[in-house]
Amino acid sequence: MADNLSEALKTLKLSSADSVEGCLDCLLKALAHNNVETSEKIQEMGVLAMMPALLSAQNSCTPKVANIIAEVAKNEFMRSPCVEAGLIPPLVQLLNSKDQEILLQTGRALGNICYDSHEGRSAVDAAGGAQIVAEHIKSLAESTDPATGKLLTVFCGMLMNYSNDNDSLQAQLIIMGVIPTLVRLLGVHSQNTALTEMCLIAFGNLAELESSKEQFASTNIAEELVRLFRKQVEHEKREMIFEVLAPLAENDVIKLQLVDAGLVECLLEVVAQTVDSDRDEDVAQLKTASDLMVLLLLGDESMQKLFEGGKGSVFQRVLSWVPSNNHQLQLAGALAIANFARNDGNCIHMVDTGIVQKLLELLDRHVEEGNVTVQHAALSALRNLAIPVVNKSKMLLAGVSDVVLKFLKSEMPPVQFKLLGTLRMLIDTQADAAEQLGTNAKLVERLVEWCDAKDHAGVMGESNRLLSALIRHSKSKDVVQTVIQGGGVKHLVTMATSEHMIMQNEALVALGLIAALNLDCAEKDFVAANLVQVLHKLLKDEHSAPEIKYNSMILICSIMGSEPLHKEVQSLAFIDVVSSLRSHENKTVAHQASLTEQRLTAQS
Repeated sequence: MADNLSEALKTLKLSSADSVEGCLDCLLKALAHNNVETSEKIQEMGVLAMMPALLSAQNSCTPKVANIIAEVAKNEFMRSPCVEAGLIPPLVQLLNSKDQEILLQTGRALGNICYDSHEGRSAVDAAGGAQIVAEHIKSLAESTDPATGKLLTVFCGMLMNYSNDNDSLQAQLIIMGVIPTLVRLLGVHSQNTALTEMCLIAFGNLAELESSKEQFASTNIAEELVRLFRKQVEHEKREMIFEVLAPLAENDVIKLQLVDAGLVECLLEVVAQTVDSDRDEDVAQLKTASDLMVLLLLGDESMQKLFEGGKGSVFQRVLSWVPSNNHQLQLAGALAIANFARNDGNCIHMVDTGIVQKLLELLDRHVEEGNVTVQHAALSALRNLAIPVVNKSKMLLAGVSDVVLKFLKSEMPPVQFKLLGTLRMLIDTQADAAEQLGTNAKLVERLVEWCDAKDHAGVMGESNRLLSALIRHSKSKDVVQTVIQGGGVKHLVTMATSEHMIMQNEALVALGLIAALNLDCAEKDFVAANLVQVLHKLLKDEHSAPEIKYNSMILICSIMGSEPLHKEVQSLAFIDVVSSLRSHENKTVAHQASLTEQRLTAQS
């Protein structure tokens, strides 16, 4: 074989027309026998440099030459040499041929050269190869004869290799309009397994790009994918479709199209088939299907359509996941409830139909050694359900705060964050609950600890906001006393300097209540935290919002009864700053400035 090969390569270099075909046959045979070794020999003997001339001749040998290049380019080490030998321009030229065999072998050659090769892709891009291939696919899309199916598969594979993991080349294909063409292929050639798989892989690549979503949304991709999904029984095939559905379902228009096409029913069926199995592929399918279900519910229209006023069969099925023994389903069920709970009407209906109890039972199962993602999801759902005012007292009566407090010992920031948010939502406007929680020394102690959680800005912010909310909603001297004793005052003073106006304001109102209800006890903490300097800075800062200035002045008036604080106010010449605010454009601020000035003058 080796001798024959050497002989053939020498003959090829001499290149007498009659003997070329025999040499090419010998090369193809040798490549089939040992591709790597033969390719090395071809490179050594400089045969690649002869290929452009052989390709340009365009005769009966042309498909064999292209076939040899396709075989050689299966080896990574041969792709750059193929480009350097100038093979891309003549190969792209051959894409204009009418001969199906030439097109097939040329498509293979270009596809293999592009595989994982930056040089290959750049050369094909420069020669305009992708555009010609895209036009071929478009013109052949409706043809169903087997030979055309094979050619389409090769061309789709070539475009995939050309653009894989390359955003700018994928964007180029999208501009060329390949998406509607590929969707059409999926419809016409659904019986052709190789071609549908190639389309799915191409979709998976292109769907990651934001710019593709609009084009996908203008096609019937949702119907085609759901139709294809229904036909699949093999795990691998379903997995391929899932990989396209997930990025597409991030788009709200496509979410609704998928719901209308019946994807949800397919997903529920997958869940039912796999829930009791412990085979790896079934566990993976269950996760993918239930995750996708939750993703579909992130769209407002698709979510509302599936909610169906709380009567929807899908909504009911998803609810049944919460009490299941499968962690993945518990998680998906809780996340689905959190997604359904995105408007007041849904939240009120769900609380009235007893969903809170299901979530509390779920949380109770996860207190000790619990699953953190399930805890986080269930707390997210409760937090959303607690937003409408009418739900708060019902949820408090159901014992939500008691169950949530069991997670105070959690060391997981995502759980801490949701726990704090849930309690803050629950006590909003609920004085009795705010007082009950605000006098819970253990809770306040934990909040003060988390107010220092500098590594977790979310937890730190929520702890401060809950500390302030306990005081603002309870207006209770006992709560103020608990917060002072727990060391919370300094954190509220720091919160008043936050970059978020809403947090500044909440802090100032809480500090005002502390000063009004128990100035004697708070005095030392106010001094240590430099409260007066902070207020002076807020009033001087021209960027401070009117409500910040107003509440800062209210607070100054409240602390004037303390001798050390009064002295600090005098030493910082507050009167000048306050006087300048009498002409403030906001009437409430201007009026409060006059009152504050009178107070400062009277006590100076």
